[in-house]
Amino acid sequence: APVFLALIVWEALYWRRRQPENYSLKDVASNAVLALMHQASDAVAWTVVIGLFYLVYQYRVFDLSPASVWTIAALFVAQDFFYYWFHRASHRIRWMWASHVTHHSSERLNFSTAFRQSLTYPISGMWLFWLPLAWLGFDPTHIIAVVAINLAFQFFVHTQAVGKLGWLEHVFNTPSHHRVHHARNPKYIDRNYAGVLIIWDKLFGTYVDEDPEVPCEYGIIGQIHSHNPITLTFH
Repeated sequence: APVFLALIVWEALYWRRRQPENYSLKDVASNAVLALMHQASDAVAWTVVIGLFYLVYQYRVFDLSPASVWTIAALFVAQDFFYYWFHRASHRIRWMWASHVTHHSSERLNFSTAFRQSLTYPISGMWLFWLPLAWLGFDPTHIIAVVAINLAFQFFVHTQAVGKLGWLEHVFNTPSHHRVHHARNPKYIDRNYAGVLIIWDKLFGTYVDEDPEVPCEYGIIGQIHSHNPITLTFH
């Protein structure tokens, strides 16, 4: 959290001298409140569903404990694979989009946008996409840790202050790829669902490169011009 907050301050100061419209105090405040609401609901949800993960774990196909470098690496890749399908479903299934739309509702893209999450994710079923990991044989506590690491990584791709990153663009989700994901231009909409690895988008036909001739327009189709966290969560 201190790293995230420090980067938000740095980025806000960076844009203040260049494009001050990239940051809004009201937008940042609503993002912060949405983050706190999401964290509270997520904590309650994990308390409720962790028992189900351990139940599924009892019927695991493989015994992947104790943890090693290789099992954690395998869990990291497997969780990122399932994250891709969760994210894709969140754009294509209306029930899930009703939660995920909160994250896309800002007309700005900056580090604080990463905090813009919905407290309804547990209801829409985000956790269901991690259950197969327990069935495969990964310890539920390790699953929770890797999910947290994956989501923490994604904080760093919510920025316009970083350009393209050379060869990293071929393997990893980057700010350039994620700017495309947050854009509502017809060319970009519903693309680049990656969490950490962009390879899933390239394998499953959802990848689009950022085009310097087509600047990203952020937000959603039918913009919600509100900073009220309740409106942003339930509209």
